[in-house]
Amino acid sequence: MEREMTLRQFCKQAKIDPSNWSKIERGLINAPKSQEVLRSIADTLQLSEEDVSTLRDLAMFEAIPDHLKPEENILEKLPVFYRTVRGERPTKEELEKLIELLTK
Repeated sequence: MEREMTLRQFCKQAKIDPSNWSKIERGLINAPKSQEVLRSIADTLQLSEEDVSTLRDLAMFEAIPDHLKPEENILEKLPVFYRTVRGERPTKEELEKLIELLTK
């Protein structure tokens, strides 16, 4: 909406099938995990690098089977974990919150 694009315009520019994207939006199929597709989405939407990282994190999160997902409050901290694994440094506050959740 911020880019004033229709779903079809977005899909055409990002090279994504509109029918599949609609299913993703409705939660019927998982979001793409391909770095190439995620980069195309990010470029089309003119996302910041921080938003691109969040997009990747969310795609990775969806790959976790439901029966293996931990408690909800821990799931909120997965982006910090993913950034750390990628070599990005979390803030001290983010790290302390993650440690607190993991030790409970």
